[in-house]
Amino acid sequence: MTVLGLHHIGHVVRNMREAVERYGTLGFTLPPPAYPVLPPTPGAPAEPFGVANTHAYFPGNFLELVTLVGGEAASPMPVDARPVPLRVPDDRLQGIVAAIRDTTANLAACLDRFEGVHILMLDTDDAGSEAERLTAAGVGHGGVHAVQRPVETAQGTRMEPVRYLEIDGVAAGLVAEGRVGLAENAASEPGPHPNGAVALVECVLCVADAALPEAEERYTRYLGVPARGEGAARVFDLRDAAVTLVGASALGDLLPGERPSALPGFVACTVATRDVRATERFLRDRGVPLGRTARGEIFVPADAALGVAIAFRPLD
Repeated sequence: MTVLGLHHIGHVVRNMREAVERYGTLGFTLPPPAYPVLPPTPGAPAEPFGVANTHAYFPGNFLELVTLVGGEAASPMPVDARPVPLRVPDDRLQGIVAAIRDTTANLAACLDRFEGVHILMLDTDDAGSEAERLTAAGVGHGGVHAVQRPVETAQGTRMEPVRYLEIDGVAAGLVAEGRVGLAENAASEPGPHPNGAVALVECVLCVADAALPEAEERYTRYLGVPARGEGAARVFDLRDAAVTLVGASALGDLLPGERPSALPGFVACTVATRDVRATERFLRDRGVPLGRTARGEIFVPADAALGVAIAFRPLD
């Protein structure tokens, strides 16, 4: 198995300032958001362009907050947000600008559907082999790309190489529920997070009941493993995490009170914590509303977490 778990999920938000405050209330530690600036054409002044993001880091994966920058849809940003100048040779600028615009357009389309999780990146130790496996399984993708991503450390920000690919569906790099792909190298120096969170261990995708067989077939090919379960729920067990599919009629059984904003859509994620009782006390002391999952785990309803339910599970 080379799909090991979850590399990260991306929570696409309309207002980064509000999102950072909300995640802070929920007990996640995030560095100041960063956003790229570059000239749209050779010789033009540099300007905010594309997307801004920040991350709640864990030892092997992370939660990402993402928003749009530049243009009419630009998000309000925290005062400590950091511009990151992109230095691109003039002969490559047009291609880079076009690629960023394509990615931004995909995320804008996701945000038009609803505010919440629209990105699922799976963790792999060999993106090249996974690209070959996906191709053999009939899964379209854009090939393996190599980029640098910022990683926060005690000594400051450093750039780390990462190789990734995105699966094609309704458009290049976009499937019906959002951006899904695989990536290497999620290593980072985490938190610590006051809520005790130590790992991202589950992502939940809700689909129409009639679409469950098709979604199961797709994710069997994406993940390279069969699902377990029956009825209106399926679980794909990976080495370090799981992807859960649930039919819309059963979402309320899994997460009481929850309803999908749109179908298909990522509706929830689960993080592991070393002391779930301490996590519950922390959240209740801050006035955060909590529910109970079908497994008895506490969760923050989507209405209180900008469109995604966040569950907390005892660390195995």
